[in-house]
Amino acid sequence: MATSFKVMSLTDAAADRIKRIIAEAEQPIAGVRVGVKNGGCAGMSYTMEYAEERRPGEDVVEDRGVRVFIDPKAVLFLLGTQMDFQTSKLASQFVFNNPNQTSACGCGESVAITPVAPEALQAAGA
Repeated sequence: MATSFKVMSLTDAAADRIKRIIAEAEQPIAGVRVGVKNGGCAGMSYTMEYAEERRPGEDVVEDRGVRVFIDPKAVLFLLGTQMDFQTSKLASQFVFNNPNQTSACGCGESVAITPVAPEALQAAGA
């Protein structure tokens, strides 16, 4: 399902990190695939993996010179999300600033996300 709007956006830091990941990959990859899965103490967690090509039904976000493939099952959970990459003294990680996220666990690995209602998508012209 290709949408007429961007499901998510990237910061410069996230785009730079994805460019580095692509450059250092052992096999050719087209970008990264982002999704969500059930699990963790808060109910869901974000997923990321190498993407060699677009899968049927995936949305593709092209932002700041990189390509992010969105798992079709995750679109309603990720609408409006900004992907960032942050580095601190103890960790370096992708961070999802998601307006649909209602809570997170203390460890930061698990989140609760309320999906966008399909009616809101229709009203937005998607």
